[in-house]
Amino acid sequence: MTKPESLGETYFDAVAYAALFSGEARLLGLDLGTRTIGLALSDVTRMIASSLETIRRTKFTADVTRLLEITARHDVRGLVLGFPVNLDGTEGPRAQATRAFARNVNRLTSLPILMWDERLSTAAAERMLIEADTSRRRRAEVIDKLAATIILQSSLDRMSGR
Repeated sequence: MTKPESLGETYFDAVAYAALFSGEARLLGLDLGTRTIGLALSDVTRMIASSLETIRRTKFTADVTRLLEITARHDVRGLVLGFPVNLDGTEGPRAQATRAFARNVNRLTSLPILMWDERLSTAAAERMLIEADTSRRRRAEVIDKLAATIILQSSLDRMSGR
């Protein structure tokens, strides 16, 4: 992995983040878990998010190498990382781990990262799959990338003012 010429930045404001992009640009949504990273990809107009894949986590370097391969293949211009704050808005250990992940990714790529409040995204994904009568086994296979899709779509809606 080569170091980028400029380090990436992390944003918490979707409007400021959206201002970074003019014209066509794909974004990649991430649902960061302890065992997997769910991925979703936006269209080039940043209107629609679609589930992409799930990365099985091993070591940080291998995970980020795979992530950067995906960003290069799809010409991704920015990342939207689900930020797991508690229901009361406080940050727990998962939020701190997510901050550390973003900080470490920023050192390896110039892609900007939007930290997006992901409260209840996995619960919403689970509910959608249950309502669709998806088997427990199939839910386990797709839950992370569906949660990433919900994270990315909600951030796209905010960026576009919807």
